[in-house]
Amino acid sequence: MSVRIRLRRMGRKKAPHYRVVVADGDSPRDGRFVETIGYYKPLSTPARVVVDLERADYWLGRGAQPSGTVRSLLNKARKGGDASVAVGEADTAAEKARRSELLAARRQAEADAQAKLEAEARAEAAARAAARAEAQAAAAAGESGESG
Repeated sequence: MSVRIRLRRMGRKKAPHYRVVVADGDSPRDGRFVETIGYYKPLSTPARVVVDLERADYWLGRGAQPSGTVRSLLNKARKGGDASVAVGEADTAAEKARRSELLAARRQAEADAQAKLEAEARAEAAARAAARAEAQAAAAAGESGESG
């Protein structure tokens, strides 16, 4: 039984992510496997790889052959990643904080824009009211001038 460490495709159409699995070499790509030792998300920015290096070393010591892509990912994981691949779990707390800051900034900008529109509308209404009052005063002065 030749054991391989390879990628198992998961996810939906045109949005793949992969599990790094140890499987029999005769099993289909997405078929039976012995153990899951990590995952790889190529569509995140940067791509993210999470691998249990101890288990990978165990299987490599037992004679498992990594696929070319898994060999490359294991090398990058051992080096701590590079510009195209990040290693380890994403910091979800920092990501949530960043998203909440962006949302708060967007809401503040929308509130400022709404306040500006309301101020412009009030100024325009005041100008119309002043023009109307001026026209009425002129009309009243014109009527009093005709009478007098």
